[in-house]
Amino acid sequence: MPSIRERARGALLGLAVGDALGAPAENLRPSEIRARWGRITGYVAEEPAGTDDTEYAIFSGLLLARHGSALTPAHVEAAWHEWIADRAEGPFRGAGFSERGTLQNLRRGLAAPISAQHRHAWSDGLAMRAAPFGVFAAGRPAEAARLAAIDGSVSHEGEGIYGGQAVAAGVAAAMAGAPPTAVVASALAVIPDDSWTARSLRRAVTVAHRGERAVRSAVVIGGYPWTDLAPEAVALAFGAYAAADGDFRDAVLTAVNMGRDADTTAAVAGALAGATRGEAEIPPEWASAIGPARGTCLPAMAGHHVLKVADLLTTTLTEATR
Repeated sequence: MPSIRERARGALLGLAVGDALGAPAENLRPSEIRARWGRITGYVAEEPAGTDDTEYAIFSGLLLARHGSALTPAHVEAAWHEWIADRAEGPFRGAGFSERGTLQNLRRGLAAPISAQHRHAWSDGLAMRAAPFGVFAAGRPAEAARLAAIDGSVSHEGEGIYGGQAVAAGVAAAMAGAPPTAVVASALAVIPDDSWTARSLRRAVTVAHRGERAVRSAVVIGGYPWTDLAPEAVALAFGAYAAADGDFRDAVLTAVNMGRDADTTAAVAGALAGATRGEAEIPPEWASAIGPARGTCLPAMAGHHVLKVADLLTTTLTEATR
């Protein structure tokens, strides 16, 4: 049985591994993936590395380690200014659309929650960085969801918040040793039952036993151009995790080969499976490729390693429960 520390390291290393595996397949259809690589079974990039998903997860992890359960929207907003908005940006220039919209609003002097009022507040930008909240609030899905919503108040609204809460709660349940069915139930319990995210998630896990094609068909809106839609990406990730029954390798590869926002879906599936099975279940050849963040998106995150963040969060958790 993995320890809390092993599950924490599995969650955040799993996120980074999934991110790096999925990055080359981002925005591709399964047919395009097959035409280029056949079925992706490992890294296809020459120098695999985490993208903005990993760097924003490190950002949220460091923020949480600093404030713990006392986190407020003001803390989050101040961190966005300190580490992102008031600095020069990397070549990704803030990365996803939701992050760009948030940065523009913050630089105009707008504060949370007004800073989250932009065209992409429904994106998976919170979901991709929500795993640290589940790590910190291990065994407390409702608390993980509460903290994720506070983080998301600066950048997201509505379905964008729900997607992040589902991921945070799912990781929190997995951190306590819950089986995949209970992990999914914990995610659904913290979001509105009639939300788009909840409906998509239920559809995905209902057909998960039929494989990735069935999951994709149940969730993806054909012809819709934006792949970073939170209800879709979160549902694909949970569907991949459920289809694999929590197995790390199968979960992330299922997510990768479904395409769409593949780096985020594989990152979320990797976080869930990593928390479920622990660091030891991540293939060594995948784990060894993950080094310190390069700061390509967020220069302030350069040099931070997800494993160090995981250890920091478990230390913070231990101190908070004394």
